[in-house]
Amino acid sequence: MQPSSQQPPEFYPTKYWHQLDDGRVVCDLCPRRCRLREGKRGACFIRQAHKGEIALTSYGRSSGFCIDPIEKKPLNHFYPGSSVLSFGTAGCNLGCKFCQNWHISKSRQIDTLGANAMPEQIAQAAQRHGCESIAFTYNDPVIFMEYAVDTAQACHELGISSVAVTAGYICDQPRTEFFRYMDAANVDLKAFTERFYHKVCSGHLAPVLDTLLYLYHETDVWFEITTLLIPGENDSTSELEALTRWVYDNLGCDVPIHFSAFHPDFKMLNSPPTPIRTIQHAREIALKNGLHYAYVGNVYDEKGDSTYCPQCQKKVLARNWYQLGERHLSDDGKCAYCGYQLAGRFASLNNSFGRKRIPVSIR
Repeated sequence: MQPSSQQPPEFYPTKYWHQLDDGRVVCDLCPRRCRLREGKRGACFIRQAHKGEIALTSYGRSSGFCIDPIEKKPLNHFYPGSSVLSFGTAGCNLGCKFCQNWHISKSRQIDTLGANAMPEQIAQAAQRHGCESIAFTYNDPVIFMEYAVDTAQACHELGISSVAVTAGYICDQPRTEFFRYMDAANVDLKAFTERFYHKVCSGHLAPVLDTLLYLYHETDVWFEITTLLIPGENDSTSELEALTRWVYDNLGCDVPIHFSAFHPDFKMLNSPPTPIRTIQHAREIALKNGLHYAYVGNVYDEKGDSTYCPQCQKKVLARNWYQLGERHLSDDGKCAYCGYQLAGRFASLNNSFGRKRIPVSIR
């Protein structure tokens, strides 16, 4: 039996909330600002009104652990070829009708959280399995930020990086604390219209753009952007032009952007899958508008998945479904042809993890 300090608490205290005169408690973590009576859960499912406060009910409990290639997050410029220990909890603070992980993010069963692991145990497991980083993923880590922050700190003590895969739907104060402990992030920019966020995601666009601006202007977090393109919803040329121009104008030319293909899932089973040409077209628009690094995802396209030097335009790192191929890049990220310094975080590429997916048990 594990010591009591290693047992997950049923309710973990949080600090981003305030009380109303009528006895309800308002969660101040994300823009939803859920107003909860005693015992009620927020829209995210794992934050609950408990004894006049907001408590986290998933601390120390996960829906599972798996070792992935870092490119799967996707992060193509954060120690390419390295392995990452991925895990999530349950619930989400957005209501995306197309969610690809809906069995986790939309879970309303506490039994989903079947894998117990406290922060120190996760850090030790990542070290034991030779993972260079951990990733908070599968569902959005902002809703379990206390668990994520403590785990990130435990990992940092062992020299392991922390990665947040997030929709960026978070308020100002908790945003500052959350990203203080993150080394990298992939932010899911789901579309570039308020209509889409309101109709399809039950959220708003502005807070996500605020998160991207915050990351770029006020942190050293390495971040990349992913947009899942859904036919007829967010894949028009005009929207892609606006999105990529905004990224260039506000975040610069060096933020990598990934365009991923949709496949019918959750509440959008009748929508068609995204044609590969749509993904390729989006990449072409991003490059035309000045972005140095644009990638395709969820489709087979080695050209669109590989990295090219912005200066000499030669391929410096080939990829094929997360598998690294030919490389003409130094360990510190310089082009072997012209010496140009690519943007990102780099280290030795000699031992690429490849496209493996390895489920693991923390215990």
